[in-house]
Amino acid sequence: MKIREIVDILEAEIICGEEHLDNELHSACGADMMSDVLAFVKDQSVLLTGLINPQVVRTADMMDMRCIVFVRGKCPDEQVVELAQERGIVLMKSPLRMFVACGKLYEKGLRGGC
Repeated sequence: MKIREIVDILEAEIICGEEHLDNELHSACGADMMSDVLAFVKDQSVLLTGLINPQVVRTADMMDMRCIVFVRGKCPDEQVVELAQERGIVLMKSPLRMFVACGKLYEKGLRGGC
């Protein structure tokens, strides 16, 4: 699934990384504990989380994740956005809760990465 499709499915607003919207993602992971992401993510995934700190971007980068969706309309500060831009990671925010967002992606064919 292309990142641009995820934007539409999750009614999301792009924060940064518009130039990467045609990248393909193979799975999704919904987690607020970055240790779970490190333990269970197996392939390129989109990370859905309610955390908005720099560790989220660092974890996604370590796991070769190319997209982070902040759920519940949360918006990261400029430090997090700059870090994501440096790493080539798309950031977006969705007004949906994590459970609903994950369900919508699953319904459209994206499977679990953790």
